Amino acid sequence: MTAELTVLTLAALLQMAQMVLYSIAGNAQAGSRAAMGPRDEKIELTGVAGRLQRAMNNYFEGLILFGIAVMVVTLSGRSGALTEGCAHAYLAARTLYIPAYALGLAPWRSLIWAVGWFATLVMLLAALFGGAA
Repeated sequence: MTAELTVLTLAALLQMAQMVLYSIAGNAQAGSRAAMGPRDEKIELTGVAGRLQRAMNNYFEGLILFGIAVMVVTLSGRSGALTEGCAHAYLAARTLYIPAYALGLAPWRSLIWAVGWFATLVMLLAALFGGAA
């Protein structure tokens, strides 16, 4: 398994952990009855619970692009020090993003997000143009 695939696996586990954090905070705020109900009406979470929900949704968006980048790098045989470093930078950024968002740390949250986004972009470009080394 390439380093990028290992990081993708860890990123998926981080996403699962983030879902648990959001579920705990959401249940604490909205109550278990709302969580187990049909959710015909939207439940608006606020504060930390709302921020954890938005961070989780943002993570899904970023994970799709990162997963594509990992697959393209791996299947094209372009894995190298650059793409491995980018994968680790992505995971570190996404790990830091969760508490930064939950705590409302502006502008740090956006800067941390940008690190993960640019790491994914560099991986895609490295796979496309052969810049893995």
